Amino acid sequence: MSTVQTIRQVPPDILGQLRTIDSCTVSNAIERLNARLYNEGFVDGSVRCLTPKLPPMAGYAATGRIRTSETPTTGRLYYERMDWWQYILTIPAPRIIVLQDVDHRPGFGALFGEIHAHIASALGCHGYVTNGAVRDLPGIESTGFHLFASGLAVSHAYAHVVDFGEPVEVGGLTINPGDLLHGDLHGVISVPIDVAGQIFEVSAELLAHEQEIFQL
Repeated sequence: MSTVQTIRQVPPDILGQLRTIDSCTVSNAIERLNARLYNEGFVDGSVRCLTPKLPPMAGYAATGRIRTSETPTTGRLYYERMDWWQYILTIPAPRIIVLQDVDHRPGFGALFGEIHAHIASALGCHGYVTNGAVRDLPGIESTGFHLFASGLAVSHAYAHVVDFGEPVEVGGLTINPGDLLHGDLHGVISVPIDVAGQIFEVSAELLAHEQEIFQL
């Protein structure tokens, strides 16, 4: 059985609804539904949105680990890892790439740049989340690809994928392959599948209540 078949998914209309809601409201709705503890389920402020003008994204996590300060044991460049690209396609679309930089200096170099963004977009990916760095920001912004990272790096250095398909930790959040993620200019949050279908309705109620407070 393929990974796509084993990952729990939500109907496309639910994903569409999530993309109309900001991440803070999604977080409030998850709290209202008592789906988990209030201090869990989101990436902390060490990872920030570098594409704040884009609308919210929602998709399933394709996970891996990277290094940039040391040479890879096989292959010279990240795009020589065909098994990495093939793995991405085992995750349901829309996909969000999540890579943990496991270097002793995370963000020393950047794996993800304009070329990677174009390849990832062609593979049905909508965003990239990392505790490391990115580069080629203007070129990536023009593609409409979402970026969440600790910062920028001028060089890719020896950027390469170490492994993939396992749980990773980015910004204090453990992310498993296939986790449903939501993100916008505020950050990234994991959406529990069990309550995903209720978030739109609960969000509408919360926003209506906020408007009553504002008017008062």
